[in-house]
Amino acid sequence: MEIINGGVTAAKGFSAAHTAAGIKYENREDMAMIFSSVPCVTAGTYTTNIVKAAPVVWDKKMTDSGMPARCAVINAGIANACTGKEGMKICEESAVAAAKVLNIPAEHVLLASTGVIGMQIPLDKITEGIKALAGKLDESMEAGTGAAKAIMTTDTVKKEYACKFMIGDKEVTVGGMCKGSGMIHPNMATMLAFTTTDVNIDGKLLKKALSEIVSDTFNMVSVDRDTSTNDTYVVMANGLAGNEKIEKEDENYRKFYEALLYVSKSLAMNIASDGEGATKLFEMTVMGAESKKQAKVLAKSIISSNLVKAMLYGNDANSGRVLCAMGYSGEKFDPEKVDLYIEDEKRKLCIVKDGMYADYSEDEATDILKSKKVICTADIHMGNMSATAWGCDLTYDYVKINGDYRS
Repeated sequence: MEIINGGVTAAKGFSAAHTAAGIKYENREDMAMIFSSVPCVTAGTYTTNIVKAAPVVWDKKMTDSGMPARCAVINAGIANACTGKEGMKICEESAVAAAKVLNIPAEHVLLASTGVIGMQIPLDKITEGIKALAGKLDESMEAGTGAAKAIMTTDTVKKEYACKFMIGDKEVTVGGMCKGSGMIHPNMATMLAFTTTDVNIDGKLLKKALSEIVSDTFNMVSVDRDTSTNDTYVVMANGLAGNEKIEKEDENYRKFYEALLYVSKSLAMNIASDGEGATKLFEMTVMGAESKKQAKVLAKSIISSNLVKAMLYGNDANSGRVLCAMGYSGEKFDPEKVDLYIEDEKRKLCIVKDGMYADYSEDEATDILKSKKVICTADIHMGNMSATAWGCDLTYDYVKINGDYRS
């Protein structure tokens, strides 16, 4: 596998566009489109929040039915959530508008929205935006990057990754983009992600790969413990690489799996590092667990703790907060057998040994915690399973951003 520059336009046959529709924001782009020159096998995974945005309901119906997709239309600013029948009407009219200008069935149009919950989207601005997007579709890397920027809300950086690999003599590419900074506690994954690929693969295998990968990537991220109404991750595969169709879990499937895992993991980590107001990425690994589930629950509990997050912001190696978060996770372990380490790019420091404070330098621990990426490892000495979760620190800016988000 080779890591390359790019995002949703990296794979063959995919184009993208971006435009300013004036849905909520002034003087910035707020709509994006992804388009495939041929129908795509599609898989999706969505929020488990009972309160689901209208686009989530629309897309889930499509991907669950096995309906192919040609296009995805995404807007930022207004989430089209808690909008009742009017919200679903917006989805229907948006799909019809895209179908008309692209000459495709409305049933082949995916939709996604992000932003303020409860507000109605102005349909006229959406439809005009769709017309503008259709006229700007481009296969260039710049078009994909522009689309990644257009879907941002409180994000401070665009998020896109791509890679390629070989199946026989055919080059296969996977590229993706996402947005997400606040209201991030995916439980599937306000988070939107789209990955495009030219691989030729069976739809059931695509869904299987996505489901497993989401469990180890987006579902292991938390910024603020709020599971959004709009969380969506869709993968579109158009088959234009021309590889022999992947129909079983063989070596070719494993190659594709690793590529999709790389893009998904990179996007997920980027969301954690760009958490609202965050100053650092926190990577938490629990090892020595009896099961993958045990390791996942413990790791996710630690990164979700507000006290741990505040500890990170203050560069204070208060390891008792980490042990506390492990203790209320619901998983059983022996606290007197826990070893805890923190590290940066240069060094690794043991701060807890056998459940008690180790003899370490507070100054060195503080220096490690000042890093842009802090890695923490908890070894519970019960087995050989492990899991990793990603979070960030909790700062004053998080409150400032969310205190007046709607206004």
